[in-house]
Amino acid sequence: MRVKHKPWAKEKLQNHPEICISDPAQHKGNWQKLFGNDHPIHIEIGSGKGRFVSGMAETHPEINYIGIEVVESVLISALDKVLEKNLSNVRLLSVDGALLEDYFAPEEVARIYLNFSDPWPKKRHTKRRLTNPKFLDIYQNILAKTGEIHFKTDNRGLFEYSLQAFSAYGLLLTYVSLDLHNSDFEGNIQTEYEEKFSQKGFPIYRLEAQFDREKQKL
Repeated sequence: MRVKHKPWAKEKLQNHPEICISDPAQHKGNWQKLFGNDHPIHIEIGSGKGRFVSGMAETHPEINYIGIEVVESVLISALDKVLEKNLSNVRLLSVDGALLEDYFAPEEVARIYLNFSDPWPKKRHTKRRLTNPKFLDIYQNILAKTGEIHFKTDNRGLFEYSLQAFSAYGLLLTYVSLDLHNSDFEGNIQTEYEEKFSQKGFPIYRLEAQFDREKQKL
């Protein structure tokens, strides 16, 4: 989807340094200190307009959330939601998700959310998929030993690829749904894309996974 360029977006983000962190690398290993508490850190890679991350933060004030969205013209919509709801447990980063190890220390993150990521359907673009082993290496490094990956998509091809990639990597699949909205799952916060595709009749796929630390010790 083409995003309308908003030349004023950068300035608006800069005007809210308490939410939009301009130099996240300086907080590596100290994110809880920035939030002023010892709550777990959950990050969403590809936050879009921020409906999910703001909804989760509102529902779970006991969790610190960091929304990551590289497109500034999109991230300002997330900022608006955080400001409107007066959420103190959200920070926003306009950075590349492939550089997470520059911003988070080993085992600093308790959970990673991947919601409706770009499927990159062409084979030559496989390495760009956020569930590719290249990214799993990064997630394994920054996630706590009991950390989790939660993944949602409407794209069956990407979901099947992700199931295979996770299993081949040795992750434990702790939850899998092929039709989330017709399941017994509770507490689902929809993204903008999720609502759009669900209304069109597309099933929503969801999984939860953990790295098998005991197996990796063998």
